[in-house]
Amino acid sequence: MSENRGAAVRYDSVQKSYDGETLVVKNLNLDIARGEFLTMLGPSGSGKTTCLMMLAGFEPATHGEIYLNDNPINNVPPHKRGIGMVFQNYALFPHMSVAENLAFPLQVRGMDKSEQESRIKRALDMVELGAFGSRRPAQLSGGQQQRVAVARALVFDPELVLMDEPLGALDKQLREQMQYEIKHIHDNLGVTIVYVTHDQTEALTMSDRVAVFNDGVIQQLSPPDMLYESPQNSFVAQFIGENNKLNGNVTEIGGGECMVEVAGGIKLRADPVNIAGIGSKTTLSLRPERVELQPEKPMDNMVDGKIEELIYLGDHIRVRMSVAGNSEFVVKVRNRGERRKIAAGDIVPIGWAAGDCKALDAVG
Repeated sequence: MSENRGAAVRYDSVQKSYDGETLVVKNLNLDIARGEFLTMLGPSGSGKTTCLMMLAGFEPATHGEIYLNDNPINNVPPHKRGIGMVFQNYALFPHMSVAENLAFPLQVRGMDKSEQESRIKRALDMVELGAFGSRRPAQLSGGQQQRVAVARALVFDPELVLMDEPLGALDKQLREQMQYEIKHIHDNLGVTIVYVTHDQTEALTMSDRVAVFNDGVIQQLSPPDMLYESPQNSFVAQFIGENNKLNGNVTEIGGGECMVEVAGGIKLRADPVNIAGIGSKTTLSLRPERVELQPEKPMDNMVDGKIEELIYLGDHIRVRMSVAGNSEFVVKVRNRGERRKIAAGDIVPIGWAAGDCKALDAVG
C-alpha cells in the first residue's frame, strides 16, 4: 500500500487480557492504510477476533491505544465510532423489511426521508438486490441475507467497515461468489475494510495485505503472494496453503543458500529465510506444486521417494509419497491428459529448485 494514504486505523502497543493474567493479544502495533483491505487471519484463539472487537468498541483494550484517522477511540462508545459492521449471523432485524433494515442506521443518524430513500436504493443496487426492498429477511436465501448485511454496513458511507467471519455460514460455491462480490465492492468504493477469517483461501483471494495471527502475535504481515511464496516461519508456512515439511540440521551456509541434512543423511540445498546458524535445527518448507515427479533434467535437489497413494482430483493428481522420513510428502502433478505409468509402491526420483525450498526456524 502507498504510504501517503495515511493510516485509517492504528493499534499502538495494544494488549488484551480477559482474566488479568493471560494476554490474548500481546503488544499489537499495526497500521491499516486508508482504502486498504486488510485481513486478520489465524486459528481459533489466535487473537484476531479480539482485535476486531476492540476496534469496534465491543471490547476494551487492557493496554495501549487504538486510533481511527489519528483520533484515539478507546473511550469512544461503539455507536459513535462511525464504523460499519458485518457479522457471520447477519444480525438483521427479522420484523423489518430489507429497506427498513437499511434505513435503521440512517434514522439513528437523523437523515431526512428523501436522503434515506436514495441511499437505500443505491446500497441495494450495489449488492444487486434492488427489487427486494419490501421482503423480510426470512423470505431471503442465506446469500441474499448476507448481501443485505453488507449493504446495511455500507449505506451510511462509513470510512471503515469491519467484517467478522461474514461468509462462514454459506456453502462453498456461494461463499466463493460472495468473496469476489465483496472484493469488487471494495475496489469500487475505496472504503477501508478490516476482515476476520480462519479461511486462508478467503484471505488470499480478497486482501491487499494479510496479518497472520497465532498466540496473540502477528507472525507475518504481507500481501497474499508474499505470504504464500515467502513464509517467514514454519507456522505461517503450515497455515497458508499445503506445505511439505522436512526437519533437519543446517550443515553449511554460503552463496545465498544453506545445506540441510535431513533423515537418512540426505543433504538438501535451501533458501536460508530464517535460521539460527550452522548446527541449528531447521524446518524445510516446500510447496507440493514446486516438486517435479521424474524430472527430465537435473535439479538442485534430487531424491528418491516411494509412492504411497495416488488421488485423482481432475485438474491434477495428488501423489502422496514417503520422502526422507516423511510419509505425508505430497507432489501435485498437473493433469495433461496422458496416462502416467506410475503406481503405489513405485520408487521414483523427484526434484526441486533450492529457491523453492525455504529453511525456516520454528515460530519465534
